[in-house]
Amino acid sequence: MNKRLEIPKMYKLFIGGKFVRTESERYIEVLNPLKKVHICNISRASRKDVRNAVTAARSGFETWSSKTGYERGQILYRLAEMLEGRKEQFTEEIHAVTAVSKTECLKEVSKAIDRIIYFAGFSDKWIQLISSVNPVQEGYFNFSVPEPVGVVGVILPDDLSFLPIVSRILAVTCSGNSCVILANEKFPLPSLTLSEVIAVSDIPPGVINILTGYKSELSSHLAGHFDVNAVDYCVSGFEDSGENKKLVKELCSNNIKRFCDFGGIKRWNWYSDEQNENFKEIEKFTEIKTVWQTV
Repeated sequence: MNKRLEIPKMYKLFIGGKFVRTESERYIEVLNPLKKVHICNISRASRKDVRNAVTAARSGFETWSSKTGYERGQILYRLAEMLEGRKEQFTEEIHAVTAVSKTECLKEVSKAIDRIIYFAGFSDKWIQLISSVNPVQEGYFNFSVPEPVGVVGVILPDDLSFLPIVSRILAVTCSGNSCVILANEKFPLPSLTLSEVIAVSDIPPGVINILTGYKSELSSHLAGHFDVNAVDYCVSGFEDSGENKKLVKELCSNNIKRFCDFGGIKRWNWYSDEQNENFKEIEKFTEIKTVWQTV
């Protein structure tokens, strides 16, 4: 009896809540780092794919930001529930692509799930912590309230494969923003599997968009897009000589886009235990609106 041939999987881009083929039809092969065995193919995004993702993110932002903090918290909590049920699958996939021990992979997945719960709980509380009533002259009432900035481009590092993408998605979307993610270039598979969970969750289409490919090719297109309101640059120092960061900063300045440098000096585990620092990650992607009212 002939041995059955396996059907290799081709992972597509996640844009607007749908899995779409890259318009360039290019792909990247993913191999097991130890056995050098083919695992799957992933799409290699292009400039046009970045534009499509930003358009989808703008539409998703309008829907997501209009929801109450309580609604967003419930939806994000549902995402944690779904990941909890697929913990074993994510552990196996991270182990397959990184060759890290399964014990460490499980710790990473568990910490990522706990982080979702943390930010989900903050969804309806962060406004009270930032808002203020300002002392002004008699006859007026003045108060300041935070609002989400809009569409955030996130450029992920290539060290940990799962915790960074979960951490930055939650930091960005907790306050009502939408995002376009440039996934881990070295270990993209967990990010793509996460997109399959997001697709069947209650998160509205376009809120989270995940692109795979080469950051050296895509980051400049994302940073230079005039409909992106902020860029979250998370690439570690050892991955970037500084030239790419300099280019991204220059492109952000074209339309006074906010540039947030997460930096390589911080460990990805650092802000799960530091509540003040954790809260600052939400505050990065908000703007303060001050209102005057006569009394």
